[in-house]
Amino acid sequence: MKKYELTAEFIEKWGKKLFRIKALISFGSVEAGELGGYVEKEDNLAQTGNAWVSGDARVSGDARVSGNAWVSGDARVSGNARVSGNARVSGDARVSGDAWVYGNARVSGNARVSGDARVSGNAWVSGNAWVSGNARVYGDAEVYGDARVYGDAEVCGDARVCGDARVSGDARVSGDARVSGDADYLLIGRIGSRFSFTTFFKNKDKGITVSCGCFLGTIAEFRAKVTDTHGNNKHAKMYNLAADMAELQILGEEHFDKLNTNKSEPF
Repeated sequence: MKKYELTAEFIEKWGKKLFRIKALISFGSVEAGELGGYVEKEDNLAQTGNAWVSGDARVSGDARVSGNAWVSGDARVSGNARVSGNARVSGDARVSGDAWVYGNARVSGNARVSGDARVSGNAWVSGNAWVSGNARVYGDAEVYGDARVYGDAEVCGDARVCGDARVSGDARVSGDARVSGDADYLLIGRIGSRFSFTTFFKNKDKGITVSCGCFLGTIAEFRAKVTDTHGNNKHAKMYNLAADMAELQILGEEHFDKLNTNKSEPF
């Protein structure tokens, strides 16, 4: 049995007709006879589950809303985008391209998720934030304000990326990260024995956390791990130079000078 139908009411946008939907049965918090938002065709909204499009929200192209997902307000889902699970897309948010929003993720405000980006878990993208390219935002992470996450970047864990921050490339901002501007993180690579990327970022305690391969810990723990693994070889020197650069950029000159007062010799 179908849970909704397309009504005769429609709007036309860019040469496409989008039809308002009407619930045929009660499901979830939707009552039989309730009018919803707009879809271009039935494939845009699953006839199974509790997924719904409400308000003036629009789903078009080959985009699909399924599971228990909800698209509301003036939100737009288009292209080949997918919104599923218990995800919520609301406000004036836009999800487009081949982007996926799933799990318990939320996209709200004027946020944009596009390209091949993925927002999942309990992640929340809001405000004027953009997540694009092959970027991944997941876990309990939040991206908000005017922040941008793009390229192959990952934001996860309990990380917060906000303000005018731009997280891009192969950066991995995770754990208890607090990045509110470009000076709050440093991506450097390819360095080390594996010629990979290392990300340094400000944490909630206003210190520095390091993500390098499987390692995630404070910058002091990172230096200790480097010494334990590489002694004083070329790779150790490069990692420690990178750590020096991160302290100078993220903590500033005054803190950097204090941290280096007791160093007996430079790396």
